[in-house]
Amino acid sequence: MTSLLELERVTKLYGPVIGINDVTLSLPPGGYGLLGPNGAGKTTLINLVTGQLRPTLGRVRTLGRDPWNCGAVLRRIGLCPSTTALLPAVSGLDWVAYLLELQGIGRSAARERARRAMRMAGMEEAMERRMGSYSKGMRQRTKLAQALAHEPDLLILDEPFDGLDPVGRHEMTERLREWMREGRSLLLASHILHEVEAVAPSFLLICSGRLLASGSAEEVRALLADVPAEIRIRCDRPADLSSRMLESGLADGARLEAQGALLVLSTKAPLAVYERLPEILEESGIRATEIISPDESLQSLFDSLLRIHRGEAA
Repeated sequence: MTSLLELERVTKLYGPVIGINDVTLSLPPGGYGLLGPNGAGKTTLINLVTGQLRPTLGRVRTLGRDPWNCGAVLRRIGLCPSTTALLPAVSGLDWVAYLLELQGIGRSAARERARRAMRMAGMEEAMERRMGSYSKGMRQRTKLAQALAHEPDLLILDEPFDGLDPVGRHEMTERLREWMREGRSLLLASHILHEVEAVAPSFLLICSGRLLASGSAEEVRALLADVPAEIRIRCDRPADLSSRMLESGLADGARLEAQGALLVLSTKAPLAVYERLPEILEESGIRATEIISPDESLQSLFDSLLRIHRGEAA
């Protein structure tokens, strides 16, 4: 089976600035999230696999071939970029149809495909309006339509949910799930973890141009099993609860904050803490008013992986 993407020791330099740093990966066809904070190197990686950039060092293969200046590869890719460069005086339908004509599709067929793609993207009622009148969310939907219209083998989306309201995010998520159910491949770049988890079963974590981890959410979080998590508990007797948690072995460390009113536990077994905590509170007669779980945001995940990468995790 031909790999979806292959990168071998790939580095991309912008003068003295490192965009991607020594990345090696091999992905079979499927759905993947490309996760990283803003400036992590996601767009550079996308530009490399779509042939818009050449690596300074290393080798890139997309759908089994070098994507640089390769029309055969580019015709099989649908790209929804993070940037917006739509023509304000042109309708969304005309724009998508014109891009299909550039792919070599006849005018009549291109227009029919464009209509179908605009309907799929939720733009049926506005497809014939000028794009200059579109909201940011409508522009996002139109970009998605042009990426889908030629039915590519690989769909690449760079921050596709930016500018969408909650309803629009839900609708796009459902359309991308349907795309996956049809057996097509997807690479979705975002800095928001739950957006990617809602669509892609596996993801790549990138930060400062380096690939930190790859796999399913469970596999990546398993890497963090030995990294202490902090649980904050506000209760009426924090010192007593601290002693009990340390004696039970559930906590590896504890400290008091907020003038002694907030207990901060350090633990390598947060799930065990959640399971036992109600019992301990009831036995001791301690009343808890607030429990704050470890921050599961993307930035927290990256911070933990960076500590492991630097050898700082205990």
